[in-house]
Amino acid sequence: MKLLRRKEEPSLDSRLEALAEAATLAEGRLPGEAVAGARAVAERAGARRSLSVEHTVAALAGATGSGKSSLFNALAGADVAAVGVTRPTTSAAQAVVWDGPDKDGPDKDGADKDGANKDGANKDDADKDDGTGRGAGPLLDWLDVFGRHPAAGASPDFSGLILLDLPDHDSIQLAHRLEVDRLVELVDLLVWVLDPQKYADAALHERYLRPLAAHRDVMVVVLNQVDRLPPAAVDRCLRDLRRLLGEDGLHDVPVLATSARTGTGLDDVRSLLAGRVSDRRSWSARLSADVTTAADLLATASTRSGGLAGTAGDHGHPGDGASAATRDPSRASRAQGAETPVLEAGREAVRAAELPEAGAGDVAARLGWRLTVALEQAAGVPLVLEAVAKGHRHRAVVATGWPVTRWVRRLRPDPLRRLRIGAAPLPAGGVRGGPVTSGDDGQVVGRTSVPAASAVQQAQVDTAIRDVGDVAASGLPGPWAAAVRQAARARSRELADAVDRTVGVISSRATRRPRWWKAVGGLQWLIFAAMVAGAVWLGALFGLDYLQLPEPPVPTLGEVPWPTVLLVGGALAGVVVALLARLAAWVGGRRRARRTARALRAAIGEVGAAYVLQPVEAELDRYARFRAAVERARA
Repeated sequence: MKLLRRKEEPSLDSRLEALAEAATLAEGRLPGEAVAGARAVAERAGARRSLSVEHTVAALAGATGSGKSSLFNALAGADVAAVGVTRPTTSAAQAVVWDGPDKDGPDKDGADKDGANKDGANKDDADKDDGTGRGAGPLLDWLDVFGRHPAAGASPDFSGLILLDLPDHDSIQLAHRLEVDRLVELVDLLVWVLDPQKYADAALHERYLRPLAAHRDVMVVVLNQVDRLPPAAVDRCLRDLRRLLGEDGLHDVPVLATSARTGTGLDDVRSLLAGRVSDRRSWSARLSADVTTAADLLATASTRSGGLAGTAGDHGHPGDGASAATRDPSRASRAQGAETPVLEAGREAVRAAELPEAGAGDVAARLGWRLTVALEQAAGVPLVLEAVAKGHRHRAVVATGWPVTRWVRRLRPDPLRRLRIGAAPLPAGGVRGGPVTSGDDGQVVGRTSVPAASAVQQAQVDTAIRDVGDVAASGLPGPWAAAVRQAARARSRELADAVDRTVGVISSRATRRPRWWKAVGGLQWLIFAAMVAGAVWLGALFGLDYLQLPEPPVPTLGEVPWPTVLLVGGALAGVVVALLARLAAWVGGRRRARRTARALRAAIGEVGAAYVLQPVEAELDRYARFRAAVERARA
């Protein structure tokens, strides 16, 4: 019998790596706030894991007058936080720490047995030997909480608990609200203390509870001051509160009814806190929820319409607007008045946002042919191929023509050299400027003199490039589609020069001389020598006859003297060989033009792929890796 094993979920380490990878891949493509927020979450997770994981940081958060400070004192067993009618009462976060389980020797955070941190961060006298636990000092330093108090009595159930009393989230003081936002981002467990009068406050639900819906596993809701209501009203309030929480996406969050004044429900709160502390997993559950929220924000930012975020130049380089937040996420998240990453991510993210897959298929196979044809026309390839055929015939006549008349052909310009193909480059970059390139045979090839592309031809190239971007970007989210389109045209200004150099290099191969030209040229010179010998022989015979000297015997071919055979036969043979060589050159020129056309199409296709198609494919691959990383982070 085959046993089916449940698929293991990715670890927190792998999810953090995936989030950091997604943030890196999204740089320059998505808004800088989303990228900076994801990086801040990854950096904060690394900082929290380097501190004591034997401690659980639970924070009491609530509105003005909710009684959270009274509840804090009741749980601490001492009047640690000031309680009064003046609002706001709590101006800075305070901590009560129960000893950690290990008291022997320094812990992994480098603290001594008396709880003092080796780096000297704890400077309050209460931290020197107050029983706060050796791992609590560095952790509270990281939280920037300096009001620290030891618990009134040792409690094995609370061993490792750090309980914070936060300022009011609706305080009239901006600094208090910013402190709440900062610590809500960092603590392991959130205990929201509500009261019967303001438990439905829209500010609480819209600013905190709803954005933190992914953090339901590290959230507790306490309805305090129930002693002011009759039992039936308490039940109605709890049902209505659970309904509101359900609308916020917090269906399974524990909801407890307490009264700090009478002690009602305090045992339930203590039992719940003791269970979370003993479990030692609140910190990892918090980080896991942070990763999910940050990944959701990246997915939401991807699905929104718009161009590249903050780009101001070539693709893949974020512009000035996004660079500061992207390079320094801590500054973006900790700046006064700025939104904190997780809260902002929760407000902006749409958890149902799905990233579509990139278009399947090879971009070059689907779109390369049309681009290549447009580039060929713009580069004047038909004109070059005609010059290749004519130039082949021209050089063949010069090399194999009748020596008596071939010099006339030299007076005509070579069609390829008129286009500066196969010729030495002009100084300072050639006719139209630009670098020079070495051909396969070591010949230096500069810019050609092929006429520049017409407006219609350039428009055809631009249309082909735009079509490549549009087809490749079809189905992608807005920012990534914009990145693909920009990648298609990022190097379009370099394309004309690259194609021209390629035409020059490939076409220069057409200037190579076939071997038979040398053989036919040698034959022509032999025939010419025979004709000259016959002419000289006849001239000598004419001179002897003119001087009335005896003529030597003249051999004959049949009845025709050999001097005449050499002269007339050499002239006729030279003309016939020249005509046959010209016919062979015409056939060879057509064949060479066809070979050059194939080579040019392949080479121009490679240029189009390097300057247009490969950047598009790289951008599609980047999006595919981003999508996979986001899905791993959201798992």
